[in-house]
Amino acid sequence: MHRRGKVLNPMNVTITDQTWFIVAIILYMLLMLAIGYWSYRQTDRYDEYMLAGRSLGPVVAALSAGAADMSGWLLMGLPGALFVTGLSEIWIAVGLCIGAAINWIMVAPRLRAYTEVAGNSITIPSFLENRLHDSSHILRIVASLVILVFFTFYVSSGMVSGGKYFESTFGGSYIDGMLIIAFVTVAYTFIGGFLAVSYTDAVQGMIMFGALVIVPISAYIMIGGDYDIFSYATSNAYGPHPDGNPSYFSLFPGVSAAAIIGNLAWGLGYFGQPHIIVRFMALRSPKEARSGMFVTVFWMVICALGAAGTALVGTVFFGAYPERSVTDQTSYETIFLDMGRLLFHPLIGGLILTAVLAAIMSTMASQLLVVSSALIEDLYKITTKRTLSDGLLMNLSRTAVVAVAIVAALLAINPSDSILSLVGFAWAGFGSAFGPVILASLFWRRLTAPGAIAGMITGTIIVFAWGNSALGDWLYEIVPGFLGAGLVLVIVSLLTAAPTARTLEEFDKAQVLAVTGGYEK
Repeated sequence: MHRRGKVLNPMNVTITDQTWFIVAIILYMLLMLAIGYWSYRQTDRYDEYMLAGRSLGPVVAALSAGAADMSGWLLMGLPGALFVTGLSEIWIAVGLCIGAAINWIMVAPRLRAYTEVAGNSITIPSFLENRLHDSSHILRIVASLVILVFFTFYVSSGMVSGGKYFESTFGGSYIDGMLIIAFVTVAYTFIGGFLAVSYTDAVQGMIMFGALVIVPISAYIMIGGDYDIFSYATSNAYGPHPDGNPSYFSLFPGVSAAAIIGNLAWGLGYFGQPHIIVRFMALRSPKEARSGMFVTVFWMVICALGAAGTALVGTVFFGAYPERSVTDQTSYETIFLDMGRLLFHPLIGGLILTAVLAAIMSTMASQLLVVSSALIEDLYKITTKRTLSDGLLMNLSRTAVVAVAIVAALLAINPSDSILSLVGFAWAGFGSAFGPVILASLFWRRLTAPGAIAGMITGTIIVFAWGNSALGDWLYEIVPGFLGAGLVLVIVSLLTAAPTARTLEEFDKAQVLAVTGGYEK
């Protein structure tokens, strides 16, 4: 595509095309900011800013959790991995779908009930402290520090996605794109808090869903019947494979058991993701978790199939047509972006490409808010003797959102890892540090504060040690991290003093509330 016979950027996108893209993106960003402003008008108290006053319906909570979960890796990282390696990478999506379903069935109703019973807790660290009556605050501090460490990597991955998005779509500067997307995300999170994040996430989840259905289907129609997409990749040149990829369609043969286990184990991470399970805490009632589960699983399965379809059709779309190229020639994480740009009129393409923005921004916003809560609710509040008003707490939380965003941006300036690698490390960290503790806190009466602390520290150490060693190339670090944390948690809990009668009474009340939606009469 040319204008006045001149190619104006590396993506062969003309000024006219760029204008349409910019219009689509501006419309999308204005919608997000409008939701942020509306949420600001609905938010008067600190608990509303942090948890929307526990007023979320199941559909909004489910879409919000899904969008917050999937991030840029769903539209960039996963299609790129499937494109390069083959369908063996689909085990990640399978594990996530299973993990999400179990999370909504097992964790959601109990966590919603228990956070209400345990001092009306509004954050994960405060819930753990109240659940185990840890007057020392050590458990709360450790949990907050884990959140700060791993979410720094997680938010950074979102900014890397934003920079790559801008490069691919506009042929512009990686830094400029990263900063623009970060600014808008921080703006509506800063203004509207949890309510803004939840409703923007729900809208973003619907955009992601539509785009992941439309792009692979449209690409397949364009290819027509000239090529067999279910065999092309094995014996034809595409992307990083000049001679084809004979193992592209291998789900079991040629794929190690460790690789399958590691990819499926992504599902274990769900139990410990603060930015996801906080949605459970915001439900109107424990009973609504069941409806949320059905919405989440349907959304995730269709989105995962769309990501797989994008990679599969992409092997022919780019391999059989040399005039088409993938912008990212290293990890090929821009294939969805490039297909959307090439397939549609620039305005329609721009609207579809906002799906990637939606994925990036939804996750970043959720993470920024959780980190903000860890800094203010779980660290600052317990160290100050001042009486803090709702207005002051909200302003401090907003300041924390900006501060965390700045640190993450500095880390994202020169990314050394792929989006999927950054996300994978953070996911494993949370899954190992928090997953066993959350499950034990909801299902095991004998859990103690020292056991929870030991489990979190063990999971964190194992993930860092395993993930930064050669062992990480053999088996995903969440497997040893989750198992090690769970084992230490149980051993230390059994070796320390049993929970008090008050703690056990609260446990029983929470179980009744989770099932009935109300206390025993």
